[in-house]
Amino acid sequence: MAVFKRRIVRERVLQILYALEMNKDNMQALIDSMLSDIPDKTDQDFGRSLIDRVIIHQKDLDNYINLHVNNWEMGRIALIDKLLLRIGICELLFFPEIPPKVSINESIEIAKEYSTGGSGKFINGILDAVLAELKSGGKLSKIGRGLVDETIAKPKK
Repeated sequence: MAVFKRRIVRERVLQILYALEMNKDNMQALIDSMLSDIPDKTDQDFGRSLIDRVIIHQKDLDNYINLHVNNWEMGRIALIDKLLLRIGICELLFFPEIPPKVSINESIEIAKEYSTGGSGKFINGILDAVLAELKSGGKLSKIGRGLVDETIAKPKK
């Protein structure tokens, strides 16, 4: 059930970030109202922290995206996909308690619900490439058993 609750929080975070892309006015009121019906304070705090970190680190998150979108301009990426990539990369970088597989799977599942048919595969490819880069560069800091070794990369044929 916890994963389902966090999925709802992640969906709200996506909706808030989307609204903020359209209009930055009354940001705190928007965040407060969108997270107000999440019953668990820990989940609300997770949502707020995720929003804050995506906003604060947006330039760095976009740099990771740019490095892994082969022959594709940032401006051509659907806004929902770009926001989900920022959320997924943010979780990989700044939420050591969340396994990489969970962050990637959640981004993919939310993309299936809110974006285009090919978005899940696109997001999976980018996030998996970012995860590989973070691992090889020693920049992945995860705590808990098995959190770093898990990946959803498909074996190359």
